[in-house]
Amino acid sequence: MKLKICGMKYKDNIEAVANLQPNYMGFIFYDKSARNFDAIIPKIPTSIKKTGVFVDEKLEIVKEKIEKYNLQAVQLHGQESPEFCAAINDVEVIKVFSIKDEFNFNVLKPYEAVCDYFLFDTKGKLPGGNGYTFNWNILEQYPSTKPYFLSGGIGINEIENIIEFKQSPASKYCYAIDVNSKFEIKPGLKNIEEVKKFITHLSFRT
Repeated sequence: MKLKICGMKYKDNIEAVANLQPNYMGFIFYDKSARNFDAIIPKIPTSIKKTGVFVDEKLEIVKEKIEKYNLQAVQLHGQESPEFCAAINDVEVIKVFSIKDEFNFNVLKPYEAVCDYFLFDTKGKLPGGNGYTFNWNILEQYPSTKPYFLSGGIGINEIENIIEFKQSPASKYCYAIDVNSKFEIKPGLKNIEEVKKFITHLSFRT
């Protein structure tokens, strides 16, 4: 599995996290978020895919941010249509779907041909960053072969659960683990030692 660290905000912290070589680094472009990014991304290794996170943003703004920040991926966290996803070119498109106690997987079908990945997050008051997990067993019903990101309240305490999940049929198409709020000292500032520990205990692929 690969690793995505999302909600980055502060220059020195971005550089420190980049030194740990995650596969993806997420920058949130959503002004209602405490992790809203409006600064300059420092130089980071090209092996790390800079990912812009958007919530029901206008297409021209998404494209503008892709160009301005040289993004390699976008993560769409709102009610974006398949047509909206299809209009984004030359970067990876990650479409987010939120799960609580159950989920209708039929909603994925229109997005199959227009997204590179799905991301399953915990359904909560906010579009992401709610800090708690959903029932991963629901993913045993996953009907697709589209690779997906597993997200939602994942922190140090979930290491054993992730190891167990990786051995289950539900994880067959799990492409990456996405972490954010559970590794924070404050919104946007990641605890480097805890991220190191997480990486050490789990075998992430470069």
